[in-house]
Amino acid sequence: MSSSNPPKAYVSWSSGKDSAFALYEAQRSGVADVVGVLTTVNEAYGRVAMHGVRDGVLDRQIAALGLPALKVMLPNPCPNEIYQERMAQACARIKEQGVRHIVFGDLFLEDIRAYREQQLAAVGMTGIFPLWQRDTAVLARAMIDSGMVAHLVCVDPRRLGREFAGRRFDRRLLDELPRQVDPCGENGEFHTLVSAGPMFAEPIEVRLGEIVERDGFVFADVIAAGAST
Repeated sequence: MSSSNPPKAYVSWSSGKDSAFALYEAQRSGVADVVGVLTTVNEAYGRVAMHGVRDGVLDRQIAALGLPALKVMLPNPCPNEIYQERMAQACARIKEQGVRHIVFGDLFLEDIRAYREQQLAAVGMTGIFPLWQRDTAVLARAMIDSGMVAHLVCVDPRRLGREFAGRRFDRRLLDELPRQVDPCGENGEFHTLVSAGPMFAEPIEVRLGEIVERDGFVFADVIAAGAST
């Protein structure tokens, strides 16, 4: 569904592989002209919500994308009504730029997509889902083959072993995932941080820091080269 005049869009940027590859595929296929990044940040910790990625690493990603960014600061914990209010405010700011679309990296969870579409419709916007219903085993390998470099930064130990935290998202990891784990972690088994790929102007140098368990999840801290701990 390419277009010679694709709609301008922001990408919902999680710092991970799905949002990164959705941006790449949206631009490559011509379904959207991505002109900005929308991301949520836990204001108490200064980290990307859920993924736990440092704000400084996020800034390196944004610089490598070469796109303006709109950060939505969220309290910790964040009641749903506050989340919806702040996202609506962010969408209003995006619409002021003449942008009416947001690109998401969702893969197959119908309820999540329906929620996003409902919230967007309420503010006069539309979602674009470039990766929707693609075979995740095939998609995971396509991500790796594109040159994307990603590491597992958040693992749900109820679904995947703690030892996977911090590991690189590569073919060896895919081969070692338990059969019940989705290759892209779409059911929440794991989340990733992307440090290189065709969507970036240049790779980001990172190193693995401390691995900690917090709020029932195992987080691998990834630090940008030259940054202090």
